[in-house]
Amino acid sequence: MKILVTGGAGFIGSNIVDRYLGEGHEVVVVDNLITGKRENLNPKAKFYEIDILDPEIGEIFKKEKPAVINHHAAQIDVRKSLSDPIFDAKVNILGTINILENSVKAGVKKVIYASTGGALYGEPTYLPVDENHPILPIAPYAASKFSAEAYLSLYAQSYNLKYSALRYGNVYGPRQDPLGEAGVIAIFIGKMLKGERPTIYGDGEQLRDYIFVGDIAEVNLKVLEEGVGVYNVGTGIGTSVNQLFKNLKEILDFKLESIYAPPRKGELLKVYLDAKKIEKELGWKARTSLNEGLRKTVEYFKRG
Repeated sequence: MKILVTGGAGFIGSNIVDRYLGEGHEVVVVDNLITGKRENLNPKAKFYEIDILDPEIGEIFKKEKPAVINHHAAQIDVRKSLSDPIFDAKVNILGTINILENSVKAGVKKVIYASTGGALYGEPTYLPVDENHPILPIAPYAASKFSAEAYLSLYAQSYNLKYSALRYGNVYGPRQDPLGEAGVIAIFIGKMLKGERPTIYGDGEQLRDYIFVGDIAEVNLKVLEEGVGVYNVGTGIGTSVNQLFKNLKEILDFKLESIYAPPRKGELLKVYLDAKKIEKELGWKARTSLNEGLRKTVEYFKRG
């Protein structure tokens, strides 16, 4: 089938593109290359350099006639959303509406949407967090992602446009930007390979659900033809930043200690996801252990 992937030059999107192509699907990539990288693009995919807010994107939908949209283009930086909530809302809400409008006009059958389980639920009242937990965003990023979910539901009711909204844990793995704002694992590995001490904000005991990008690519394959609605996508295991650093120290044989700094605004203390719904309905669950995923990620950065 023909799939249009927005953000297909990004960390997660490009891994999904590779997986789709590996299964014999035809893939069209849309990316503005602001955070996505040209070197992440698979040469077997057709590429358009365009922003998801651009009205001209409708011409691509008309020309390519994709059956499925995989929507990964987004503003993903929590701190950027706090400093510039209007920009965050433009990209994540208006950008998504532009994709949905053009999907309806082009006769798209389904939209797969990258949401966030790591930020949507706020500071949880219970753990692990399932899909029925109250939505309590503490940053504009989470609010904009949830708003986009509401539009997906609206378009499903109004136009019969099917969707799967995937609420990811903290995704890590090959192609994550070690200089960026989004991924502690990539940032730690980048610093440690240069012999620099990484910084841990707060006491390092904050818990996150770290999920390997290969498992994320697999779930995006699963939901092409099944699974409608909202799904948590995680491991169900909370890992502390201190534990992450300890694991990476062992893998890299790193001798220095981390630097501790004050906690950052808008960051949660503990969140990890209950992903039993997607396992029960679609038979998917995370297969990659943290240590296996960390080793694969370290190998990638060593090669780079």
